[in-house]
Amino acid sequence: MLPWLLIAVILVLAWLWPTMAGYTRTGAAVGARLACSCRYVAGRSLSECRRHFESGMGPVWLSEDAEEKSVTARYLLFSSQTARYRRGQGCVLDAWDE
Repeated sequence: MLPWLLIAVILVLAWLWPTMAGYTRTGAAVGARLACSCRYVAGRSLSECRRHFESGMGPVWLSEDAEEKSVTARYLLFSSQTARYRRGQGCVLDAWDE
């Protein structure tokens, strides 16, 4: 019984993987962009910016590089995205690796 259950779980995860990868990439991108704007445009602390996230963004972890004026958001262990502050443009996401 257990081997069949394990095989079924693996098949379901393989089938859902493209959808899950899209959600995690989007969540990381949104988190990076919002936190970067909050931090470097509005001038708030990163911990204060984190409090303004929507309720579904709990798994997003933030880190900043003050020298580069960038914020990186990681969605669990699946995706990460960095947004950088550019004078005159605001915060811009780094290009996605395809």
